[in-house]
Amino acid sequence: MKNLLPILALDFYKLSHREMAVEGVTKMYETWTARGTRIKEIPSVTWFGMQGLIKKQLINYFNEEFFGLKIEDIVNEYKRVLKHTLGIDDADTSHIEELHSLGYLPIKICAVQEGLAIPVRTPMMTLENTDERFAWLVGYLETLISCELWHISTSASIARRYRDIADEWGMKTCGNTDHVDFQMHGFEMRGMASLDASMNSGAGHLLSFKGSDTVPAYNYLENYYNANIEKELVITSIPASEHTLQCTYSDDYEYIDTIITKKIPTGMVSIVMDGYDYFNVLTKTLPKLKNKILARDGKVIVRGDSGCPIEITCGKEMINPSTPEEKGSIELLWDLFGGTINEQGYKVLNEKIGYIYGDSITLERADEIFRRLEAKGFSSSNVALGVGSFTYQYVTRDTFMHALKCTYAVINGEEKFIYKNPKTDNGVKKSQKGMVAVLRDENGVIYYKDELHKIDKDALMGEDLLIPIFEDGKLLIDDSLANIRVRMSK
Repeated sequence: MKNLLPILALDFYKLSHREMAVEGVTKMYETWTARGTRIKEIPSVTWFGMQGLIKKQLINYFNEEFFGLKIEDIVNEYKRVLKHTLGIDDADTSHIEELHSLGYLPIKICAVQEGLAIPVRTPMMTLENTDERFAWLVGYLETLISCELWHISTSASIARRYRDIADEWGMKTCGNTDHVDFQMHGFEMRGMASLDASMNSGAGHLLSFKGSDTVPAYNYLENYYNANIEKELVITSIPASEHTLQCTYSDDYEYIDTIITKKIPTGMVSIVMDGYDYFNVLTKTLPKLKNKILARDGKVIVRGDSGCPIEITCGKEMINPSTPEEKGSIELLWDLFGGTINEQGYKVLNEKIGYIYGDSITLERADEIFRRLEAKGFSSSNVALGVGSFTYQYVTRDTFMHALKCTYAVINGEEKFIYKNPKTDNGVKKSQKGMVAVLRDENGVIYYKDELHKIDKDALMGEDLLIPIFEDGKLLIDDSLANIRVRMSK
């Protein structure tokens, strides 16, 4: 089995761009920007994933699968691929050999600090060559960088919006947000495109929350963001059942009773209850187990998993609901187990019972669940929601229209602003011009300034939020999950 060479981790059309380039180009400069948003509630994109990409791909991958290999093996594979895919006999490899001989990527990356919310159309990162011989390398890396960056940043941005929603309702109905770290639980792994996708997306979720079932996310954060599960709470979960377990028991009473008294007799445990007749479990089975649940040392969490998340949780919007379906889960659990009234005047379920719904949750549904609970007099802290692949995989690069595009070049010693502004487009693809700087105004609002020559760009050093983080094969700033979480909370 052959590992993919990093010089072949790209679109085919990139292979010919070096030959097509204008004569005399010695510098290429590109910006990474979210050019718009298809989620109207998210006007700013959370910048995350660059350090992971640098460590994983630009350092480890290139060192192991390019600079660490024999040049003869690289050349042979490169020529073999081009011959049998593009029909190019004896492809030119002089540029590949020259890069290998150099021993590192002659690239400089500047970026804003990870975790910041960057308004759409404002650059988050710039990429340029540091050696005049390798201007071609900037565009060459575009595919790999885009492939690795857009999804993790998209997941982090969506998770941040979930956090905002949960914080808002927490303050309104609880007077605090103490529960929110664990309120939106990551359920995405099985629905993601790959193991790598689940690790990246799971890490993005964990910037805003600490609860997730996506185990591999811890590994990504330890490897690339200096996290340490032995010294800090990176990720956590609780014992939980699944439908297979429910359906192997003779009946729902035996199933729940066995779990709460014999299998998991103490602590928190989540039990899925909709394998057959969910509302029958809530109205017929749980009353028989009420005393055992109240006497148990720990919390039993009821999990619904099918139907309309809003109505299963909150019931139907109507005056004087009477049937179980009309009342919904939280009201039924209140009727059975009772609870307390908090200082804001909202009902809080008995500490021995909890609730989670983990299927097809969206931003809109989460907000509507909290709204309906509030209208019925219930605190938002009564529910946890599982956020899965319906949220984190049902997106594309165009969700925030991420793109890495050239805006500046040096050709025959002269600076040139590079830009595009297609007349047939609606303005989204209109790019920046020249070098760019990202700044804060007197109110702290982030904005960008483009059409800068190098002398103008250099004059903004100290104000520019785009700071060097990678140059000539070396990581210059090694940030941590802990720092990013603090940065996001401000």
